[in-house]
Amino acid sequence: MAYQIEPSIPHGTPAKTGILLVNLGTPDAPTAAAVHPYLKEFLSDPRVVEIPKFIWWLILNGVILNTRPKKSAAKYASIWMKEGSPLRVYTEKQTLLLQGYLGDRTRAPFVVDYAMSYGNPSIALAMKKLKEQNCQRILIVPMYPQYASSSTGTVFDLVFRALQKMRSVPAVRTVRNFHDNYGYIKALANNINDYWMKHGRPEKLVMSFHGVPQYTLEKGDFYHCECHKTGRLLAQELGLSPEQYAISFQSRFGKAEWIKPYTTATLLELGKQKTKRVDVVCPGFVADCLETLEEIAMEGKEDFQHAGGGEYHYIPCLNERGDWILALTNLVLDNLQGWLIEANAGELEQGRLRALAMGAKK
Repeated sequence: MAYQIEPSIPHGTPAKTGILLVNLGTPDAPTAAAVHPYLKEFLSDPRVVEIPKFIWWLILNGVILNTRPKKSAAKYASIWMKEGSPLRVYTEKQTLLLQGYLGDRTRAPFVVDYAMSYGNPSIALAMKKLKEQNCQRILIVPMYPQYASSSTGTVFDLVFRALQKMRSVPAVRTVRNFHDNYGYIKALANNINDYWMKHGRPEKLVMSFHGVPQYTLEKGDFYHCECHKTGRLLAQELGLSPEQYAISFQSRFGKAEWIKPYTTATLLELGKQKTKRVDVVCPGFVADCLETLEEIAMEGKEDFQHAGGGEYHYIPCLNERGDWILALTNLVLDNLQGWLIEANAGELEQGRLRALAMGAKK
C-alpha cells in the first residue's frame, strides 16, 4: 500500500483538535444522473445490505439502479431547498454553530468540519483536510443518536479505512451513540412543546425512527432497544402516558421483514380509527432530510388521511435549535476531556523558540 504524503506543516505549529460531524449523505442534485452514483455507493455497502455479494450485485445493477434513481430524484426534487439538499444545508449550519459554541468554551485550537458517509464531502476527504490543518487528534461524531451497524458502524469503517492510508495517523476518538443523553432528550422535548404551544396538541404523538431489518436485531444489534429507550425518555420528559404516543419504524426497503411496528401501518391504523389529529416526530434524525420531509411529512400525511384520519402534523427535526447545538457542544466536550488543554500565549511562544533552536525553519 502506498501511504499518503504528509502535509507540510512548519515546526512549532500548535497541534489542533479536529471535530468531524458525520451524516448519511445526499446526492449533489435532485436528478437521476446525480442520484445514481449516490445510490450505488450507499447500497453497495455490505453493512447496509447483508445479502451475498454476487446475488446483490445482480439485483442492484440489473434492477434497482435502472429504475430507482429516477423515482428517488423526483422525491428529492420535492424537498430540495434553494441552498441545496436539506441534509447538507442543515449539517453545514450545525457545523458552523458548533464551531461558535465551542469557541465560547475553550481557547485551545480546534477545527470543526463535517462529512457524509456517502456522496460529498467524503469522510476520507474531510480527514485529509483536518490533517492539513495540523489536527493531530480527531473526534468522530456520527449524527445518529441510536447506534446501528448500518449507520454508525459504517462511519467507523470509513474512518478507519481512511486512517489505513495515512503515514502519520492522528489520535482518534469516536462517539458511539447519544440516545439517552439528557441534553438531546431535553432539546427534543423543547422542540415538540414549542410546536404544541403554537399549533395545539394532538390526540396521538407518533415517534418514527428509521427502520432496520429484523435479522439485525436477532444478530445482536441494539438499535431497536436504543430507539425504545429514546422514546420512553422523551415521553417521560413530555409527561405523556403510554396511550398518548406510539413508537414506529419507517423506510422499509425490500421484501424482508423489518423491525415493527411499521410507521405506514401505524398511520393507516390510526386513520381507520378516525383519530382527530396525529403529530409525527422523528427523534432518530437530528437534521431534516428526504426520510423526514418527503416520506413522513408528505407520504405519511397521505396515508393517514386517505385511511380516514383528521389533522396531520409533522414536527421538524432539531436542525438549528440553540438547545440542540448546546447539547451537541456538551456532548463533544465530554468526549474531548484531556484533549482540549488550554495553552497560553507564553507556552506557545516557548514551543516555537525551542523548535527554532533545534533547526526548524521560521
